[in-house]
Amino acid sequence: MIERRSAGEIEAITAAGRLLSGAMDMARGMLAPGVTTGEIDAAVEEFLKEEGATPLFKGYRGFPASTCISVNEEVVHGIPGDRALVSGDIVSIDIGVGYGGWCADAARTFPVGDVADERLALIEVARGALAAGVESLYPEMRLVELSRAIQGFVEARGFSVVRQYVGHGIGRKMHEEPQVPNFVDGSVRQATMVLPEGCVLAIEPMVNAGGYEVTTLENGWTVVTKDSLPSAHWEDTVVITESGGVVITG
Repeated sequence: MIERRSAGEIEAITAAGRLLSGAMDMARGMLAPGVTTGEIDAAVEEFLKEEGATPLFKGYRGFPASTCISVNEEVVHGIPGDRALVSGDIVSIDIGVGYGGWCADAARTFPVGDVADERLALIEVARGALAAGVESLYPEMRLVELSRAIQGFVEARGFSVVRQYVGHGIGRKMHEEPQVPNFVDGSVRQATMVLPEGCVLAIEPMVNAGGYEVTTLENGWTVVTKDSLPSAHWEDTVVITESGGVVITG
């Protein structure tokens, strides 16, 4: 069942979103050659705890860190550690926040130092795909319309959308109904599901420079592109209002 959130509930989710945005800004400010992904993770965890918020990822199904930090060909679920960033990297930072019993989720991909134009273009397409999805939103629309808007934006620019991982509803729990594919999967569910006013979604296109195929490393978490080409990930928590989609983690 897709939840229709009240104005008060949306404000509570927005409060979590504001803290997440602050954590993301801090993480972005740390990005520089020589900084480790573990240092960024530790800083985000400390920031959230000082604000009375919970890093949702830590301990989720055994995940060992407070953030997912994925570098270059890593798509999602990268485990922060002693990897030092170098100039030319692109870094996806994914943060989930629990605050006052409500959840928010967002991701960004940032360049580090002097980054190749092709990688910068990939980042912009992923960001544009998320924006295209948000701009497509209106009450009582079909889920397939959202998925088509994202996939169409990406593929028209010569990139591919990851199929194996999708967005999701969010609210009291980090993952709620519905699942939100970033591509048209041809299912009856996707074609017929209606997105009501007041529903809150975590929309998160993952865009690859090459093919959409991915695989998971031996650590059981980190997802990488099969062709080892880079990937970018952009995500926001978004509410469908009478006037369209409103980002609450921006």
